[in-house]
Amino acid sequence: MADEPMYHDGMRQLQDVRETRDLADRLAQVTLRHEFTDEDRSFIEHCSMVFVATADANGHPDCSYKGGLPGFVRVLDDRTLAIPDYDGNGMYRTWGNVLVNSHVGLLFIDFEESRRIRVNGNAQIHENDPLCKEFPGAVFIVRVTATNIFPNCPRYIHKMKIVEYSVYAPRSNYTPPVPEWKTFDSFRDALPPRDRGGTDQGK
Repeated sequence: MADEPMYHDGMRQLQDVRETRDLADRLAQVTLRHEFTDEDRSFIEHCSMVFVATADANGHPDCSYKGGLPGFVRVLDDRTLAIPDYDGNGMYRTWGNVLVNSHVGLLFIDFEESRRIRVNGNAQIHENDPLCKEFPGAVFIVRVTATNIFPNCPRYIHKMKIVEYSVYAPRSNYTPPVPEWKTFDSFRDALPPRDRGGTDQGK
């Protein structure tokens, strides 16, 4: 798979307006890589969240937050990482886009240590991926082949602390609670059969 160019004509146009073309080229020269380093792996697998940017076949964008316990995103080899799909709202805006446009942009941020790394690449959905057995709560696995990997300046990252991890985050030997919205009358009759039993409790 050919690596994606770092900059296109639109980026170059603004770089020229702001006289940052040389700086942009130097940043690409110094920071851009196409394979994960050991430090990248450690950082990504330390993160408990990732922001995922996708677009549909017509280029209409979507951005979503994916969260889990640290290590829920796993670096599999020099160029591949795995993201589990967990039970959500069923709209599949993010992963549905992947089926018609495989390009994705991932942003990993550590708000406590003020660090971030971006990963651009191509994603594939694997329903029967053998890794599903290693990710409690995974519906399927999304494998992303990285094309561009690069850190960003952290100066605008706000300092925040994680108070607690979500009780809904899947983990071994644990059954997450039913999200409250699945008990609302406005959604109950539209839930898939697998979700209706849990919402009848106490009703």
